[in-house]
Amino acid sequence: MILVAGSANLDFVVRAAHIPAPGETVLGQTFTTYPGGKGANQAGACARAGGAPTAMLLALGDDAHALPLLASLENARVRLHTVRCPDQTTGCAFICVADNAENAITVAPGANLHLQSQHLPELQGTSHLLMQLEIPIATVTAYAQRAHACGVQVVLNAAPAQALPPELLQAVDILVVNEGELRSVLAEGGTVVAMLRQIAVPTVVVTLGQRGCIARQHEDFLLQPAFNISAVDTTAAGDTFCGTLVAHLGRGETLARALRVASAAAALACTASGAQSSIPVAVDVDNFLRQHPAPDQAQFDALGDYCGLDAS
Repeated sequence: MILVAGSANLDFVVRAAHIPAPGETVLGQTFTTYPGGKGANQAGACARAGGAPTAMLLALGDDAHALPLLASLENARVRLHTVRCPDQTTGCAFICVADNAENAITVAPGANLHLQSQHLPELQGTSHLLMQLEIPIATVTAYAQRAHACGVQVVLNAAPAQALPPELLQAVDILVVNEGELRSVLAEGGTVVAMLRQIAVPTVVVTLGQRGCIARQHEDFLLQPAFNISAVDTTAAGDTFCGTLVAHLGRGETLARALRVASAAAALACTASGAQSSIPVAVDVDNFLRQHPAPDQAQFDALGDYCGLDAS
């Protein structure tokens, strides 16, 4: 069983020619609402990856915004541990998606900020606990410490970016960040590889957008170049990567295999609109992988050079 503890938001999405600059008003093209939130997105991705029963601990308000979130997760066959906060609104996110598929997001956390340490369910039968940082970091730390003490693998997607307390990092087995989040974790910069060597977590995965991703597992480095796709909307691509990665690790697959499948799922998510609505199912990811051969040596070399692997 994979347990995801994190946020659930209803996304209010406007498509526009470009993301507004400060003080600028942009006329949008379309408006849609989608179920979202990093935690719920990752739970949906984990469940859709198949082979790994998935549960989620989440907090919701007692309002209409909660209904599509519950329906989406239940449709993905995610077992729910729901904390109701009747005096809080369900979390919401306001997203502008530009024609180039980039996005800008503002989140009103609402009930998400009211998940507390006592809400974590029993962990018997749980192999991995997957979390993000859209719930209070004190709660994330408490969950990580309890799971670590129970022998559960703790996976933290340190997003949105913020500094992490040492006691949290000490309880994390796998840290997943993008390049900006990686720099927030460390006080010092340097190449991606140099920064990876400084983080005292057994396994660290860094997603690098259209370049691909790199992982350090103890002293070994793994590279996974990105797949070439025409992006429509990058919302939830990182969440799709995280959920799929943990699902395949939960099935006992190698990190190298999990990185490849997670990268394919994230690429597919970029070809559709919305957050949970864009997350592919396992059969679509399998078909995508069959149609895309393994990267050639030149792609591995380019990614390694960007990360500073040769220089290290």
